[in-house]
Amino acid sequence: MNFIVVMMTILSLVARGQERLTLQEAVTIAMQNNYDIKIGKNNLTIAKNNANIGNAGMLPNLTGNYSNGGSIQNTRQTPATGADRVITGARSTNIDIGADLNWTVFDGFSMFANYERLKELQKQGEVTSRLAILTTIADVITAYYDVVRQQKLVIAADSAIDISVFREKIAKAKLQLGRGAKLDVLTAQVDYNTDTSNYLQQKNALQVAKVRLNQLMVRNVNLTFYVDNDINIDQVLVYSQLAELAEKQNPNVQNAFINQRVAALNLKSIKGARYPVISLNSGYSRTNSTSPTGFNQKFAANGFTYGVGASLNIFNGFLQRQQERNAKIDIENSTLNLEKTKLDVSTQLLTAYQNYSTYLDLVKLEQRNVDIAKENLDITLVKYRLGSIAPLELREAQRNSIDAQNRFIEMQYQAKLAEITLKEISGSISLTN
Repeated sequence: MNFIVVMMTILSLVARGQERLTLQEAVTIAMQNNYDIKIGKNNLTIAKNNANIGNAGMLPNLTGNYSNGGSIQNTRQTPATGADRVITGARSTNIDIGADLNWTVFDGFSMFANYERLKELQKQGEVTSRLAILTTIADVITAYYDVVRQQKLVIAADSAIDISVFREKIAKAKLQLGRGAKLDVLTAQVDYNTDTSNYLQQKNALQVAKVRLNQLMVRNVNLTFYVDNDINIDQVLVYSQLAELAEKQNPNVQNAFINQRVAALNLKSIKGARYPVISLNSGYSRTNSTSPTGFNQKFAANGFTYGVGASLNIFNGFLQRQQERNAKIDIENSTLNLEKTKLDVSTQLLTAYQNYSTYLDLVKLEQRNVDIAKENLDITLVKYRLGSIAPLELREAQRNSIDAQNRFIEMQYQAKLAEITLKEISGSISLTN
């Protein structure tokens, strides 16, 4: 009897009351709900908002001002001749309205360097957002296939119980006919309990895997669902192509390259302090005031002001030279970090590819072992039913069959993990991987 086929059929009937979740649906849900992706998009929006010429200091500043004040005074004025002039409660008012314009038109090209730096930071925000997406997709695919693995292992564990039940029935029948021993029945019952324990533990592992996948999709962790039992492995990945893609598309490499560019622009901005700063300024003001105690009791004025200003940093305690030296060290560090990141990515890619190739070979090997172990179990079951072999031989054949199935499932899963890792490192993972 093909127990695996039977159990897959039973599982399909039970799962009719549950949601069928495909890989693409799981990734799509996660893309819509995942917190890391949302945070990455918000940070990207901030970077885009910051990347403008105003934030770089290229636009003028226009400031409006308004003031309205006054005073109430008691005064006594004593002229050279004549009587004193006494004023009680003299009210004075003063109103100023105006606008001031200041525009730095040259600052040693620092503003242009700052603008380029802001655009690089926007690119970095895009890379960081893409990294969050790639990481989420990889995590969801990994968790999805873990559910597939655990689901297949549950079926394998349940098939072991079926064989143990069959063995216990045969042992009891032989005992009733006087051809068996009580020890065989007890041993069969112990093995049945062991297989049941393994099955329950495996069901728990399946539920835990489903909770983890629900968490990654940011939905109710109590939602039940089932997945298809296929682990499809992309077996045509080529290392040279992946290495070429990783050099161009790996987010960590891209981030390191952008950091190198930002460090160079920072040095350019600092060097701008060696040049003069030239600014234009202008303004308009309107003033109205009253003063009962003054020479002019009322005063009004309005008009424009304008001018050109220039400043040059002649000496600031060697701080300019210190800042430039530090900026050059930052460039060197960013270059070293870029080379280190490239080496790390190459190492990760090669290691993952070696695992990928090995697991593909192991999948083929374990597939053959499954076929051999199944054939051996079928023959052993027939012999046990006829009474030509001992229960221990059947148990051994049963264990070999289950172990072969478990190893085959595990090798499929590990090969899929290696494939996911390769595509994540090369930046080529997609919604349908």
